[in-house]
Amino acid sequence: MSLATPTPDDLDEFLLSCRYGDVEDIQQFVDRFGSDALSTARDEVGNTVLHMVSGNGHTDALNILLPLAPPSLLSARNNAGSTPLHWAALNAHLPIAQALVKWPSGPGADLIDIKNAAGRSPLGEAENAGWDDGARWLVEVMKLDEGSVKGESANEKDDEELREAAAAGVEVEIEDAEGRVAKMTIGADGKEKTSVENTWCVSSSL
Repeated sequence: MSLATPTPDDLDEFLLSCRYGDVEDIQQFVDRFGSDALSTARDEVGNTVLHMVSGNGHTDALNILLPLAPPSLLSARNNAGSTPLHWAALNAHLPIAQALVKWPSGPGADLIDIKNAAGRSPLGEAENAGWDDGARWLVEVMKLDEGSVKGESANEKDDEELREAAAAGVEVEIEDAEGRVAKMTIGADGKEKTSVENTWCVSSSL
């Protein structure tokens, strides 16, 4: 038996189900229309189902959607250039951020490098929101190489040493591909203080 094709109203209702974390309605949509329909659902500003569950911290709903969604949906951007990880970072949802980055078939830590239209990465959003735990975790798992940390990490051993030093309390200077620099001080008490040079300009919305 072939699956039905969702109407625009069906897709709108599905997006609302994801926004509110209604796992029963989400499962019913998948059973009726199949997993291919997941990537076609977008709201008027380009948000996907993963944006909806990630921004609102619905871990159970995300656990249903991740195995069904195409890997490209994890890095899909809305009209403001933000990914689901940007939304998770803005709203301080650590389990969501961890699930998105750690998903085996997804982009992994590359998600942390994606910048939105405001020029901020998910790490930048976490810092801007004052979400210390999230910023610290993102720094721990992000890809650190010779081009991203000035004067440090020429290989994996150096990367690991940098992370260990950061846990003890040091200033980490992160440089993106365009030469913009952010300085993050991670103290032994787990608190970060960040100063930014020509980077991650502030925007009021994602």
